[in-house]
Amino acid sequence: MSAHSITAATSRAKWVAGTLVILYAVITMIPLAWILMTGFKSPSDAISYPPKVVFEPTLEGYVNLFTTRTRQTEEFLAANPPENWADEIVRQYDMVIVGPSKFGERFLNSVIIGFGSTFLSIFLGTLAAYAFSRFRIPLADDLLFFILSTRMMPPIAVAIPIFLMYRELGLSDTHLGMILLYTAVNISLAVWLLKGFIDEIPREYEEAALIDGYTRFQAFYKVVLPQAATGIASTAIFCLIFAWNEYAFAVLLTSATAQTAPPFIPTIIGIGGLDWPAVAAGATIFLLPVMIFTILLRKHLLRGITFGAVRK
Repeated sequence: MSAHSITAATSRAKWVAGTLVILYAVITMIPLAWILMTGFKSPSDAISYPPKVVFEPTLEGYVNLFTTRTRQTEEFLAANPPENWADEIVRQYDMVIVGPSKFGERFLNSVIIGFGSTFLSIFLGTLAAYAFSRFRIPLADDLLFFILSTRMMPPIAVAIPIFLMYRELGLSDTHLGMILLYTAVNISLAVWLLKGFIDEIPREYEEAALIDGYTRFQAFYKVVLPQAATGIASTAIFCLIFAWNEYAFAVLLTSATAQTAPPFIPTIIGIGGLDWPAVAAGATIFLLPVMIFTILLRKHLLRGITFGAVRK
């Protein structure tokens, strides 16, 4: 009889687990794949029933996303031939391109506000988490619960007071106002997550650095931060995802200057109704920054999830 470890998984268990993981991955990827495919469909193929899986790809959705078009007479179209391939696409609807759309501006606003609030949340959250972890703070547990309670409130519960306050302060429809708001929402998550990571870093490392002549700030910067990098990366991903996808505050507090992509994408109107290929193209491009950011930090994310699970 061959020896068998009670801790090692059997080949059958591994096969079942692998099958479930692959099945789950396929199911979760189907909506993303469908959005990607819809971005390359024509408007008629996008709303066809039954849905088309095999279709002739076109860049019409991306052209409609990035351009503003207007209808022209047949005489004007005959006297002005298409200037490029994008113009040829819109000519089939007796239209011409008159300029760029506002999607580029809205996408840039998302980048500025999303990454700006993420950086500020991580910066302030790391300092606060270090203070809660290393110093004796009166009523620390009560303060931590109060910080966490700010995350429990639904956005709609404080939307009107924030709207009135921002209107009085002149922060409505500004990048600074949205960055400060998203930072205020995200900082509770940053403090709680980062405190857990910093708690797992032995104090002896800092004490040794202080004995060697480091100041408290130098010990924090050169000893604690490098070891907390995995937790910082994990927290940054979660903060960015919230700020990047947030919709309620963006609709209420922005309209032009600081409007982000989430409230703008649903307003893309095409011929006879919503231009689903353009909406899908916008959603695809909107997914890329967070996807790239997560992929770049995936090693830190995986290490951060299991950080402190095994004590040496």
